[in-house]
Amino acid sequence: MQTTKTVRTGPAEPRPKGGRRGWARWMFYSHLWLGVATTGIVLIICVTGVLLNHKRPLGLMPNVQNPKAGELPASLPIAELARRAEGAVPAQVAAAGIDRMDVRPGDGFVKVRFDDRAVHEVTLDLVTGRVLHAGERNDVFLEKLHSGEIFGEQGILLSDLAAVALAILVISGYWLWLYPRSRG
Repeated sequence: MQTTKTVRTGPAEPRPKGGRRGWARWMFYSHLWLGVATTGIVLIICVTGVLLNHKRPLGLMPNVQNPKAGELPASLPIAELARRAEGAVPAQVAAAGIDRMDVRPGDGFVKVRFDDRAVHEVTLDLVTGRVLHAGERNDVFLEKLHSGEIFGEQGILLSDLAAVALAILVISGYWLWLYPRSRG
């Protein structure tokens, strides 16, 4: 049995470097590794976002009703509302200080959130100062995880970076999908 060898008589054809093919290869690997690097962060943002969208039905946030919403000009001063909120929680919670006050004139109440570890919140009627609800906010951990705030300043920047990476992945993904179709 004889074997035959193929002998090329001319110079080998050079593979094209750069150009559209090089750009496509660079785009593919950039898209792949950016996706791999940001997958975990993007998944956390996705899952916590869905949970935050449904925090009331999931029982993570109290549903406070105030049937007799008064007018904003008739409301108590903010300092008085803060004092009443501090009186509605245990002393160690009040000692942690007030983190924020969310005034909702249309609903006739103010939500006073404390800076304690469990994140207590007191909801007060704006006009009477009556306590409508006092307790822990179970959704704050999700909010802080979603925004990256739970990890400090670097966590917020990491969350922002994940958002930019997601935008790049969407754009490059569309490009990778459209590129083969545009050639032909």
